[in-house]
Amino acid sequence: MKKILLASAIVTMAFSSASMAAGDAAAGQAKSGICTACHNADGNSMVPMYPKLAGQHAAYLENALKAYRDGQRTGGNAAIMAPMAKGLSDQDIANLAAYYSQQKAK
Repeated sequence: MKKILLASAIVTMAFSSASMAAGDAAAGQAKSGICTACHNADGNSMVPMYPKLAGQHAAYLENALKAYRDGQRTGGNAAIMAPMAKGLSDQDIANLAAYYSQQKAK
């Protein structure tokens, strides 16, 4: 039974990762203009209430942005983030996630 559960978990994780669109960091940088006011150009926010995006895992950033966009994330900065994410396509989000995940956290 444990082997079946483990195999099921591995397959689920593989499909979850594969279902995320591959991001284009250059396109993400081009789209990041609206993000810079709070998160800085390279994703290293200087304001404690806004998280640093630089160096975060792309999958985390992608899931977070989709959750804001789709109204699934409602706490914290959701009142600010939801309108920002509303007009982003899945590919836009993947591109932004690729860009910020490649930046060096400071």
